[in-house]
Amino acid sequence: MALVNMRDMLYHAHYNGYAVGAFDVVSLEFLEGIMDAAERCHSPVILSLAEPHFSYFDFELIMPAVEVAARRASVPVAIHLEHGASFDSAVQAINLGCNGLMIDFSRLPLAENIEKTRSVVKMAHSCGVPVEGDLRYVPGYEDEQAEYHFGETTYTSLAEIKNYVEKTGVDFLAVSVGTVHGRSKDKPVLDYGRLKKIQETLDIPLVINGNAELSDDQFQHLIANGVAKINYSTALADMAGLPIRDKIKVGRPGKNEKLTGGIRNTISVEVERYIRRCGSCERATELLVQCTPWALVDHLIIYNVSEVSEQDADAMMAEGRRVLSAIPGVREVVTGRALKEDAKYRYTWLVRFCHPAVVDSYRIQPSHVTFANRHFRPIAADRVSIDYKRVDTY
Repeated sequence: MALVNMRDMLYHAHYNGYAVGAFDVVSLEFLEGIMDAAERCHSPVILSLAEPHFSYFDFELIMPAVEVAARRASVPVAIHLEHGASFDSAVQAINLGCNGLMIDFSRLPLAENIEKTRSVVKMAHSCGVPVEGDLRYVPGYEDEQAEYHFGETTYTSLAEIKNYVEKTGVDFLAVSVGTVHGRSKDKPVLDYGRLKKIQETLDIPLVINGNAELSDDQFQHLIANGVAKINYSTALADMAGLPIRDKIKVGRPGKNEKLTGGIRNTISVEVERYIRRCGSCERATELLVQCTPWALVDHLIIYNVSEVSEQDADAMMAEGRRVLSAIPGVREVVTGRALKEDAKYRYTWLVRFCHPAVVDSYRIQPSHVTFANRHFRPIAADRVSIDYKRVDTY
């Protein structure tokens, strides 16, 4: 199992002078290409799924493939929601398998940004999930020209950072020091002095968004001043289009699988180039020693019911599936009935948690307490429960 705690991953990078690449996944070809490069370089990697891209793919449908790729890898992997737009988005991402969040309220007034971010951090930390905050706007849209933005670049304010981090409790901070989202006509001019002061003030892993035009030298200066996570999206998507455009030019696009067949290799080559720029090659072994594995926990209850019909028991379980599956950190809720009628225990619950921290937060979660006290415990006094960690088969 190589799905690891993202906080451990980025703090190791932060204190050891390298960065981890966070690469956007938009299709199976991207996922396979990213993992090919990470394995070949023996490098940690972050599989990033950006909410602004959800119109291109089904987030719920792609997440099982992303999680399988992470769990069967031999290198450390984290799964990250990028540019999450709301509290509900953050809960959904955690419940589908993300073990890192970037929550983006940077366009809001500072006080509102702090309030909303703090609520997400409180929820995410109760699930063991670290959170990346964003204090100031990096111009440009994902996958578009940097000219299409809401205004001029607003640099991260030195006067606001400490207050923001202390009040929100974020684990990492995305900073604006001169980069732009998407593509730009000009080479970015970075404010290293500002970045250095941010790092000296916070001493937490910093994150850069928008880096398509950065040079190798700029990468090294960013990493030397505290940047431990570097996001890569737009230029990666541009590279993925090259093999398709080449085949169309020669007039033989062929079937879809032939048209798109070169994407995986193109992505793999480009991701390897960025991994090398980040300095994360051959870091996997030492990082695995330092990182906590990301282990699922199963909450199992076997029980009998009294004074209710089988139909009433089914209705109670259906309500439980509805209520409990919406709780932050609950990956899955399964109910069942024994095959043999003379079994010692007739019914079962299996509630899968994303992290051991959820064992405690779930117990006091209001919707769980209300359901248990009103619907479950009054009819299921005869029960046995146990929490156990999943043992991976990969």
